[in-house]
Amino acid sequence: MLHCHAGPRRDAGCCIRRAAATTGLAGRVPRSFLSADLPEITGWLPPREAEWTSRLFFALLVWGVLSAWTPERWPSGILQAGLLVLAFAWALRKAWTAERLRLNWPCWVAAGVAAWGLAQKALGWTVYWRGTLEGLLYWLTAFAACWLVAELACWRQLRSWMRTALGWFAFTLAVASVVFYFGTPGKVFGLFPVSYRAVGPFLNRDHYASFIALLLPVVLWEGLIRRRPLWSRALMAGAMYASVIAGASRAGSLVVTVEILLLLFLAWDRGHEEVGLIRRAAGWTAFFAVTFVLVVGWDVLWQRFQEPDPWRGRREMLQAAWAMVRDRPWSGFGLGNWAVVYPAYAVWDPGLGLYVNHAHNEWAEWAVEGGLPMLAAMLSLGLWAIRRGLRRPWGIGAAAVLVHSVVDFPLRRLALAVLLFTLLGMLGRSPRRERTPHLRGPNADPGAR
Repeated sequence: MLHCHAGPRRDAGCCIRRAAATTGLAGRVPRSFLSADLPEITGWLPPREAEWTSRLFFALLVWGVLSAWTPERWPSGILQAGLLVLAFAWALRKAWTAERLRLNWPCWVAAGVAAWGLAQKALGWTVYWRGTLEGLLYWLTAFAACWLVAELACWRQLRSWMRTALGWFAFTLAVASVVFYFGTPGKVFGLFPVSYRAVGPFLNRDHYASFIALLLPVVLWEGLIRRRPLWSRALMAGAMYASVIAGASRAGSLVVTVEILLLLFLAWDRGHEEVGLIRRAAGWTAFFAVTFVLVVGWDVLWQRFQEPDPWRGRREMLQAAWAMVRDRPWSGFGLGNWAVVYPAYAVWDPGLGLYVNHAHNEWAEWAVEGGLPMLAAMLSLGLWAIRRGLRRPWGIGAAAVLVHSVVDFPLRRLALAVLLFTLLGMLGRSPRRERTPHLRGPNADPGAR
C-alpha cells in the first residue's frame, strides 16, 4: 500500500496520482481519479469517526433486537436515546465539515410522519397526547437510523461491513432461537421466563419471521454475487428459513419462501452469473432448507394452515379500522393511539381478559392514527422499497416486510422498525458514490449493478 505524507485517510488522491506516475499509467487513469478532492475515491476509506459510528450503531441495533422480548420501557429507551445521540453527533460533524446532507426518500417519509404528529398535537387532533408523543419518538428514531445509515453507506467498506455483520448476526440468532425454542420452551434464551413460547428474543412468531425476512436476502445474495463459498451462504439461508418454519408463522413462511425464489430468479434474470452457478445456488439452498426443515419439523405450521377461519379477529379489527378512518379520514386520531380509540369501535371481543392493542394490519393502523395522508406516505415508501429492492435484491426484505404488514404488525416492535429503516437507508444511499469502478472477485460490492 502506498502511503503519502498526508496519510492514506487524508489524501487518497495523492496516493492514486503517485501510483499512476510511478507505473507510467497516468495517461490511462480516468481524469476523475486524479482530481484534487476525489469524491469517488474517498468512498473507499471511511474516516475513523464513521467507523466508530457504524460500530456503535450496530451495537445498538443488536441490543434492540435481543431485548425485544421485555415489556419494560427502558430497553427501547436505550435504543432510542443512543440512536438520537449518534444522529446529533453526526449532524455536528456535518456542520463542522460543511458537507451536504444525504437524505433519501425514506428519511423524508419518517421525518414527515414525525412532523405530522406534531401538527396533530398543535391542531388538537390527537385524542391522547402521551400516545402521540410515543409515536413521535418512534418516528424520530426511525429517521435517525435511516439518515445515519444513508450517510455511512456512502463508504463502500462500511456498507459491505454492515451487510456482512447483519447477515452473521441473523444466522447466529436463528440457530440460537431454534435451540432455545425446543430446548427451553417458555424461556427467552433459556434464562428469562415469559408467558409465551418465544422464538428467539421475540414473543410473537410473526415478528421473528419478519426479522428473518429482512436479512435472509442479505445472506443469500452475498453468496450469489460475491461467490464466497456458495454452499456456506446457502447453509446460512437454509438455517434461517428453517427457523421460520419451526416458529410456525403462516404469513412469514410464505414470505421467506417467495423471497428465496425471487432472489434466484433475479440473479438469473440480471445476467450476473452463468446458469450453472444459479443451478448450484438453487440446489444448495433447497438441500439445506429441506434438511433443516426436516430436523425442526413443520407439523405445527401445517396445523395452523388447517385452521378453519385464519382471519378470525383480523377481519373484525379491519372492520373497526374502516369505521375509524371514515370518522377521521384526513386528521387521524393521533400517532400511537390505536389501542386508545379501538374500544369505541370494537365489533369483536377476544375474551379471556385480553385486549386488542394493535390492528394486526400495519396499513390499517397507519390510516387510523395518521389519516389518509400518512397512509399515502407509507404507500409511496412501499413502492420505493419495491423499486429499489428489485435493483439491489439484497434489500428486497424491506419490501417483503411491508407486504407482511398487511396481515401482522411487526413494525410495532421498535427494533424491527429500526432494522427496516436501516435497510432502506442503505438502499437509498447517495448515487454520488456509485461512479466508483466496480471490483470483480471477492471484494466486489454485491449491491452494484
